Amino acid sequence: MYQWRKFEFFEEKSAGKASIPSEISGNVRCCSSGRGRIAVGCDDGMVGLLDRGFKLSYAFQAHAASVLFIQQLKQRNFLFTVGEDEQTTPQLSPICLKVFDLDKMQPEGSSTTSPMCVQILRIFTNQFPEAKITSFLVLEEAPPILLITIGLDTGSIYCIKGDIARERITRFALLVETVADKSLASITGLGFRVDGRALQLFAVTPASVSLFSLNDQPPKRHTLDQIGCDSNAVTMSDRLDLIVGRPEAVYFYEIDGRGPCWAFDGEKKFLGWFRGYLLCVIADQRSNRNMFNVYDLKNRLIAHSMVVGNVSHLLCEWGYIVLIMSDKKVLCIGEKDMESKLDMLFKKNLYTVAINLVQSQQADAAATAEVLRKYADHLYGKQDYDEAMSQYIHTIGHLEPSYVIQKFLDAQRIHNLTNYLEKLHERGFASKDHTTLLLNCYTKLKDVEKLNKFIKDEDGRGEHKFDVETAIRVCRAAGYHEHALYVARKAERHEWYLKLLLEDLGSYDEALLYISSLEPDQVGITVKEYGKILIEHRPAETVELLIRLCTDDWESTKKRMTSGMHLVMLPSPMDFVKIFVHNPKSLMEFLEKYISKVGDSAAQVEIHNTLLELYLSNDLSFPSISQEISNENRDPKVGRHKGMTNGSMTESRVKMNAENKDLKKEKDHLERQQKGLALLKNAWTSDMEQPSYDAFLAVILCQMNAFKDGLLFLYEKMELYKEVIACYMQNHDHEGLIACCKKLGDSTQGGDPSLWVDVLNYFSELGEDCSKEVKEVLTYIERDDILPPIVVLQTLSKNPCLTLSVVKDYIARKLEQESKLIEDDRKSIEKYQEDTASMRKEIQDLRTNARIFQLSKCTACTFTLDLPAVHFMCMHSFHLRCLGDNEKECPECAPEYRSILDTKRNLELNARDQNLFFQQLKNSKDGFSVIADYFGKGIVSKTSPGPPQNP
Repeated sequence: MYQWRKFEFFEEKSAGKASIPSEISGNVRCCSSGRGRIAVGCDDGMVGLLDRGFKLSYAFQAHAASVLFIQQLKQRNFLFTVGEDEQTTPQLSPICLKVFDLDKMQPEGSSTTSPMCVQILRIFTNQFPEAKITSFLVLEEAPPILLITIGLDTGSIYCIKGDIARERITRFALLVETVADKSLASITGLGFRVDGRALQLFAVTPASVSLFSLNDQPPKRHTLDQIGCDSNAVTMSDRLDLIVGRPEAVYFYEIDGRGPCWAFDGEKKFLGWFRGYLLCVIADQRSNRNMFNVYDLKNRLIAHSMVVGNVSHLLCEWGYIVLIMSDKKVLCIGEKDMESKLDMLFKKNLYTVAINLVQSQQADAAATAEVLRKYADHLYGKQDYDEAMSQYIHTIGHLEPSYVIQKFLDAQRIHNLTNYLEKLHERGFASKDHTTLLLNCYTKLKDVEKLNKFIKDEDGRGEHKFDVETAIRVCRAAGYHEHALYVARKAERHEWYLKLLLEDLGSYDEALLYISSLEPDQVGITVKEYGKILIEHRPAETVELLIRLCTDDWESTKKRMTSGMHLVMLPSPMDFVKIFVHNPKSLMEFLEKYISKVGDSAAQVEIHNTLLELYLSNDLSFPSISQEISNENRDPKVGRHKGMTNGSMTESRVKMNAENKDLKKEKDHLERQQKGLALLKNAWTSDMEQPSYDAFLAVILCQMNAFKDGLLFLYEKMELYKEVIACYMQNHDHEGLIACCKKLGDSTQGGDPSLWVDVLNYFSELGEDCSKEVKEVLTYIERDDILPPIVVLQTLSKNPCLTLSVVKDYIARKLEQESKLIEDDRKSIEKYQEDTASMRKEIQDLRTNARIFQLSKCTACTFTLDLPAVHFMCMHSFHLRCLGDNEKECPECAPEYRSILDTKRNLELNARDQNLFFQQLKNSKDGFSVIADYFGKGIVSKTSPGPPQNP
């Protein structure tokens, strides 16, 4: 027979000192646990309630004679007792059922402390004949509905169902056995099985085990076994299986019949169930003593064993096992904590038992993992690496992986390490470092099959069980580019996929094809990252890709591919300029194509600025040409310069290539300059106020690259005429200089005549004979009267190469003009002098001589002048009545006089406006004439008298 191992997982808590209190004098006939206390019924009718320390809370008289059965409810604080009371009449049985509400006590005036009895029921009636009660069990279905079952020695079960406290009940009987022999028909055990709404009742007799389905009406009986047991050897497990103890074994019964059985020798006096343990009090006939055993059936071990006396009752309460002896002694046995039990097993190296123990007792996962770790450490120490790893795998999720990995880093145990790392990834506990380590294991083992499975195997949601970036990096470093590509593409890690294609495999065409398959926003990000490499190796294709991306072509393609319409902002070409840093020629091509496709762009100014910089730069690098020359200068067979073998041929060839290169560069430079000039003009037409490029930047670029045509155009558009003629002066282009001044110095066309002054100064400081040019300049100076002759002579005197013949005709004409002007001025002076003398004479005459007024008619009304009349010194006469209120001035002469006064007043006001004076002085060709005019009008010459001086 299988020998059960024995362990002391339980210990006695009371140390043999506990007992039933002395206040309970009668013999204990029945007990019941629940709600944190133990209720005992005695043969004298008393019921006592004991607390956790087995102290008497209180006792009361429940029945007059004896308490036969007692049970506490779990959901309500009710106590049920079956006992003998006084027999009032011979027809009524003294056996009755009482229900006590332990929350309601008797009134304070009563002599004893006892709970209130809420109901008393007679068990036996005419329909239910009296018999000996052998078992009693109460089920709380749905309070207040109760089901009371009473087993009799006649093989019947009386059932009372309903609200007992209110006596709303129904009674019915169940027939278990029909044999005449009461020793075989007596009901020795009852047990309820509630599974959802299904309610079933186990009934045990010495001759059978039966099951009643109480949901059926009438209840149906099903015989499970033809052998039963005696009293007290029946209990229910936590899985609602009926447990029956017989001398040869302990049997488990389910609803469909007998289940497993466990062979334990000896008479089973008591059976119980505690936290998954089977409790047995067994009478050993050979030693004539009783043994109390606690069985762990799942782990096949005896968790506790001890010799006990004559046990009268077996209970479980407060987390303890309580044994009440016939002599009222009490044994309180408690389970040790898990740590103590495990330490006991670890000392004996019983790791498998420890594992089974923690699993059977549903310990938390961390505690289970710790036991598994210790077991695995034990196996590792015995060098049983395979089995140790199988245990370590069970700890995943609770044990730090580095603890296990460190133990198996040895090359000889790489297979175990690989297995562990695989499990880590399967269960989702792997980090980046674990992925790196696993992939390194695969590569070291060269296990391509496992590598394929790990890389390409996915879970049901299509997600990888590892860190994608780490897997790509490791596969790439180990040379498994195909696997790295697979992971990158599956995970849509575009940057890694392209990095592999471009940097490792050189698959530029495939990379471009892949980029073209992406969404526009992803394309932009990707090209910014890897555009330099693509431009270097596939410039034309890359430019075409960018053109499609930055124009409507890409968007229209996407719209044709998808049914829905969506709005995507097109990227600016300037976002991709940095990828052309080593290939400006491709940048120029890209921007030109873009401008040709997109006429009006938000980035037009920036694009034009960039194109101008490319067009006007003196030198563009051509790496293809330089590389081609380098390859030609190197012998591919021997890997050294050909000049070392045939020097003269190589030198001539190099010289010819260099000349061709210079010619090509010069031609390209001229072409680009022409493009630049065309761009300057097309982007700033006559109808545009501002150019579609930065004009100041364009000027700087033209100056830096000595692009004369561009500078002239820009200066002219910006009306910087002096800078225009300065360009001609720097290049000593006299013909162009004069032609420019003819165009820009014409005041009738909005030009600046002062340009001729700068040209004259230029020729005066030239230091060479330029008589022809000076004569032509003097012609325009004379025509517009720009400079006085004296200034012209002083300016030209600076050039020692010029002779008097250059200005002879000019001076003669100017002298003739001046003489004519002098004559005209002399005549004007004489006239003004005569007028002044006449005015002075008239004034003197008015002051000294009397005036004779001879007018006979009124000037206003033309009627005959009569008195009263008014005569004015201007020789106008008026009737007094015709003058009205204005007698002091002549109506005829007053308007003219007022006009003169207003003019004088305005002139005096203008004389105080200095800004107006200087503005006229600046805008006038002849400033002296402005000053003379002010003096002539008497504005400047008028002075205010100074303050009076003290004598």
